[in-house]
Amino acid sequence: MNISSEKHVKSNRIKNKKTDIKKFFKVLFFVLPAMIPMSLFWIYPILKSGWVSLTDWDYMSTDYNFVGLENYSDIFDDARFWDAFAHTGVFAIGTIIPTIVLGLMFALLLQNQLKGKAIYRFLLFSPWITPTVAISIVWSWIFQPKGGMANEILTLLNLPTLEWINSSDTALLSVIIVTVWKSIGYACIFYLTALDKIPSERYEAASLDGAGFFKKLIYISIPGISPTTFFLTIITMVDALKAYDQIQILTQGGPSGSTRTLTYLYYQLGFEEFKMGRASAVAIIIVLVTVTLSFIQFKLSKKWVNY
Repeated sequence: MNISSEKHVKSNRIKNKKTDIKKFFKVLFFVLPAMIPMSLFWIYPILKSGWVSLTDWDYMSTDYNFVGLENYSDIFDDARFWDAFAHTGVFAIGTIIPTIVLGLMFALLLQNQLKGKAIYRFLLFSPWITPTVAISIVWSWIFQPKGGMANEILTLLNLPTLEWINSSDTALLSVIIVTVWKSIGYACIFYLTALDKIPSERYEAASLDGAGFFKKLIYISIPGISPTTFFLTIITMVDALKAYDQIQILTQGGPSGSTRTLTYLYYQLGFEEFKMGRASAVAIIIVLVTVTLSFIQFKLSKKWVNY
């Protein structure tokens, strides 16, 4: 009896193993098409950059001399890195908060039954699908100190004019304005979808209890769209960390390095100074910062994305 039961247990184990193997290959069959491009265009470049960051490659020659962590030591001793780090933080915060707030505001406005709502959606979303280079060129004209639309509007409002992209005091603000203007429509579309998914019964019950617009917003709408807010925060943060096009067109990292972010510092080190080892070290630092911030946000999301 014991022998037969042992054989039965062994046969079940063998069947389970075969079933697990079949499941593994089924999952692999569906995952592999996505893993191949991901490995070629994401995982491999990151690993390659990690290796290059440990060498003194100058981007021109074929020789790689291993220097260990020397590039990282040089980067951390470079004042430009810390300035770029600070500019990146200011740029990210200055982009994320207005994009989230204004995107939600426009979504709440468009949620009402407005005539031509589809046209307003298109107008809000069109900057997002327009190439950043084209948008930046137009905004460079708007920000011209003499004859630019921005200063013309300030003059009409009897406000002092600004130098915008020509001054280190306002150049980063100018880039933030362009980035936020481009991103608002993207956030608005996601918020419109999220707001439509909130059951109308909740608003009706709140109305019966005498709740006004702001109470409904605070206790129903904002908790109900918290997953969307979390998603947009992650996406906007990543976009802010890798922003390059608008900086290149508007300011080229100036004046006096006031708009030099980590991504732009990577470009300057690699493709202007031909210090690809240091540039790759900056790229790895950007990846680590992005992963760290995303990890923190995912941890915090467990407390507030639970509606």
